Amino acid sequence: MELRSDAQYSLVIPTSMGVRITPQDRQPVHTSDRFFLQVTSAESNVASVVAYLGEPTKVLTAFVKDSPISLMIKSNLRSRFMDYEGPDIEQGDAWGYRHQFNIADSGYGGRGPRVWNDRAGEVGRELSADQFDLDRLFGEEGVKILHLSGLIAALSPKTSAFCVELAKAAKKHGTRVAMDLNYRASFWEGREDELSKAFHEIAENCDILYGNEEDFQLCLGIEGPEAGGKSIDDKIEDFKAMIGRIKEAYPGAHYIGTSLREVVSANQHKWGILLWNDGEFYLAPLRDIDVIDRIGGGDGSVGGVLYGILKGWSVEQCAQFGWATGALAATSLYDYGAPADEEQVWALWKGNARVKR
Repeated sequence: MELRSDAQYSLVIPTSMGVRITPQDRQPVHTSDRFFLQVTSAESNVASVVAYLGEPTKVLTAFVKDSPISLMIKSNLRSRFMDYEGPDIEQGDAWGYRHQFNIADSGYGGRGPRVWNDRAGEVGRELSADQFDLDRLFGEEGVKILHLSGLIAALSPKTSAFCVELAKAAKKHGTRVAMDLNYRASFWEGREDELSKAFHEIAENCDILYGNEEDFQLCLGIEGPEAGGKSIDDKIEDFKAMIGRIKEAYPGAHYIGTSLREVVSANQHKWGILLWNDGEFYLAPLRDIDVIDRIGGGDGSVGGVLYGILKGWSVEQCAQFGWATGALAATSLYDYGAPADEEQVWALWKGNARVKR
């Protein structure tokens, strides 16, 4: 799969930025009075891996004009080596627009993490194609990969249309299109027909499709492995069969990937990836990983796979690197992986946790 050689940006992502607050010391939210605040979004979590490793990256988003949270988000994106573009929208009044708040603990042992999304009045719901010059972005500046997520695609009717138009504009200019389906029941409730149509239209333009078995079933109607019964290790052939059905439904896809996860406790997961590229499968089998905070691990994994594709690596290398960047994100209090260099990621894949002096 060839990428544009003349592109200014390796990766472009549309997203709705917000902040997350997390109790200190892995405590539950309702008993805590000390919280760690960070800037977050699923799509920027993906882009962080690529940006930290030196690939030029741009974020398409919307901001609340003159908001201190907006200023913090812009500063954070710059610190993570990302360009950004998007309108500054007037708040209106105290009941107007704002950036989302995500309230989540990390869990501990047998107590799983809990996430509470507070997205009323979210400014990112207003994103639309007429806020951006897509011919300039994809034509003149040039983009190697446009990455979309099911979260931004399902956020509102406006963002659904925005993502469809982005995918089509990218395709017209020779940009490769990737999507992590990221199904969320609360986003889809009452909008199933509308979102199924939008997701199908986006997937038809995708070169890279990623998600777990639930994502593919609920977003695209692709039959997945049977629930229950066998362990994930015993269902690998079922996952391969699912990928075959995805390729049949969306023949333009060159890469199809699915995350594999078994939760032992909030602190320990079994983590794997199955990745397909133009007829070749590679399985990064389930292995134990230690978890500080699981949120963003899947995003980190997608970022690693996309980085491998940008570098022209084999499907084996892409899957191994994606496995390791997902595991890396799980070692951080932040929602995103921030690799120091490729060597750090490959050491994680190889199980080498020895000190580097």
